[in-house]
Amino acid sequence: MQSIVDHLVSDTIATSLPLYAPELWLCATIVVLLLAKLIRGLDRVDPAFIALVGSLIALSTTAPASGFASLSELQPAELFTGMLVYDGVTIFLRMVLLLFVVLLIVLTKLTRLADPVDGQDFYVLVLGATLGMCIMASANHLMTVFLGVEMASVPSYVLVGMIRNRRAAGEAALKYAVFGAGASGVMLYGISLIAGLLGTAHLPTIGLELARLDLPGLMTASEQLGVLTALVLAGLMISVGLAFKLSAVPFHFWCPDAFEGGTAEVAGFLSVASKAAALALLIRVTMAVCSPVGEAAIDRVALVDQTVVVAVDSSAQPAQTVESRSPLSPVRTYVAMLIGIAAAATCTFGNLAAFGQTNIKRLLAYSTIAHAGYMMMPVAALAGLTGSDPMDASQAVASVLIYLAIYLFMNLAAFAIVAFLGSAMGSDNIDDYGGLIKSAPAIAVSLVIVLASLVGIPPLAGFLGKFAAFAVLAKAGTPLTLTLLLIAGVNTVLSLVYYWRVAKIVCLRPEPTTRGPLTLGVWPAAYTTLVTAPLVLILLFPAGLTNLAEAAAAGLLP
Repeated sequence: MQSIVDHLVSDTIATSLPLYAPELWLCATIVVLLLAKLIRGLDRVDPAFIALVGSLIALSTTAPASGFASLSELQPAELFTGMLVYDGVTIFLRMVLLLFVVLLIVLTKLTRLADPVDGQDFYVLVLGATLGMCIMASANHLMTVFLGVEMASVPSYVLVGMIRNRRAAGEAALKYAVFGAGASGVMLYGISLIAGLLGTAHLPTIGLELARLDLPGLMTASEQLGVLTALVLAGLMISVGLAFKLSAVPFHFWCPDAFEGGTAEVAGFLSVASKAAALALLIRVTMAVCSPVGEAAIDRVALVDQTVVVAVDSSAQPAQTVESRSPLSPVRTYVAMLIGIAAAATCTFGNLAAFGQTNIKRLLAYSTIAHAGYMMMPVAALAGLTGSDPMDASQAVASVLIYLAIYLFMNLAAFAIVAFLGSAMGSDNIDDYGGLIKSAPAIAVSLVIVLASLVGIPPLAGFLGKFAAFAVLAKAGTPLTLTLLLIAGVNTVLSLVYYWRVAKIVCLRPEPTTRGPLTLGVWPAAYTTLVTAPLVLILLFPAGLTNLAEAAAAGLLP
């Protein structure tokens, strides 16, 4: 027992805590914000400044000790006895989340969303949700999966309803909380099923245990149908929680109401940070059940009297060379179909529902749903590629990371513009955006660039994100991925209609007579220009982002 305790303490202090530095800095910043009102002198400091400094320090600690040049050679390390994992994907997602939080804090300071009196509460909730999202991005155990989802969700419910005396905000927060509670309960039951059936909740071990079950053999044995049914049910239940965080169809109902009822800044936070963490979690879970990591140690699978004989050999070749008889082949097919169908339904519904919207925040909510569908498509390809070509599977993960990094600037810029215009005009009605090209030319140009990038029109960065995702679908070449590619292409064309409608109102319609003089100032224009500029620069200089994403994904597969 003493040796176990000594090893635990040594591992925690020497390995886990240093690699967990960004989350620790977030925790320290939250504590300082909570104590700020109690400490003389500190109560005079603007809470936005405290939150910004803490977030910047956390962001600076995301870099690996050996530098980004060696990121592709980084060996994954399990933290806190396997509850979390530190790898390239963890580093990349931490950077995305914390960079977004830094930019969001600056935005809230410019829009005066969080005043010095109540600012502590707002920034504690934002940083607390971000902490949960960082845990989601590095989850390596089903319990930390659930913990991360809850830590990210509960503060988000409060953020949506923070506007006092606004019925729409309270109603949206209540809907969000009710849907979230239901999805969490279903997900937890699915976790208990999978852990009970396989005897483990450790994500890397789940794939090995599924391989040992010999699912092809169970499918031919009628007396084992109960086990298969329970596994399928567990997968569906866990996917409910993930689909809720992604706002994927049919668990998207909360998204438009939450975006419309809450502030544009909070809607941007849910649109970008929540999606990034949920997609990271979807990749982790997909890799857990589909990855050949567990199969790589299986030298042969022999069926003798319907009994699986598994011999382990450290020099065994990866099982993707014998995918046709792989014990995980049914799992890969099931996961790929499940994610693929959800992705196709999500992007199609999001684009179709956006057509009739008159509120810009609801339109962007459905746009968010559609983009979630696009980003889920490479994950569907990933499920099949893990058993055939690890290099292509790594490219599938990299394409999601590229899309997420570009999506950060697209949606942050979009919601920042909505926040500034909503504050100046007192309206989120799309028709009130008429004539912005004359009254606020810098904001109008930025908005048009963002809308064109959301469509995926070159030479803007949105094209690079969609091209990376669509290229993976084409390279996989299965009937499912080619169908998804066709659906994604058609949906991209459909999305051009409602994005163009907004651009047309901004540039071609006259100013509405009901709108008074529009005064925004220099700082809003400067901020929107700052967050819009990467959408132009990334495609001109794509190597930095693509190389970083590919290096981050390289260590995820053997």
